[in-house]
Amino acid sequence: MSGAPTDFTAFILAGGNSTRMGTDKAFVMLEGRTLLARALEVCRTVTSDVRIVGDRKKFAPFAPVVEDVFPGCGPLAGIHAGLRDSETDWNVVLAVDLPFVSPALLLFLVAQARESRAMVTVPRAGEGWQPLCAIYRRAFADAAETALRAGRYKIDALFDESLIRPVGEEDLRRAGFSPEVFRNLNTPKELAEARNS
Repeated sequence: MSGAPTDFTAFILAGGNSTRMGTDKAFVMLEGRTLLARALEVCRTVTSDVRIVGDRKKFAPFAPVVEDVFPGCGPLAGIHAGLRDSETDWNVVLAVDLPFVSPALLLFLVAQARESRAMVTVPRAGEGWQPLCAIYRRAFADAAETALRAGRYKIDALFDESLIRPVGEEDLRRAGFSPEVFRNLNTPKELAEARNS
């Protein structure tokens, strides 16, 4: 979107295997649009620099694509690949299967990140951390790479209290956001529930 801020980059994580869904989640339809189209629209509303982390052959028609340096190692590898590719300090990371996230929420998280020296500004709602809708500083790539090389793929295991800016459920509610926005779609049942809600 012209006029959108360019001092941060948005990365859409679309590299998962989608085994529980049975088909590529990026191309699943919800309310007449694919999950990928929804994520692209949300991210392009807040920044002109939007990239997809995933398979270049599959996603090149839609946006610039970044491929994993550590393929098959889960979302942490996607975050690492995006941050390694970034030229900006702040970076939005959004999983393609989070269709209820709004541009307003991303801008709220970016504002929280700008007020902090933290490496990661991450919401905590519902079942815990929401690392796939968070703001990462580019330098977090170093910690991610160290973990990946050691075979440790759990993102929130890297969330040392001194490195993160948690955005709690109360913070979210005060700003007008329901924790339900972090509901992701992993299975056909969850997709059907989203279509009927």
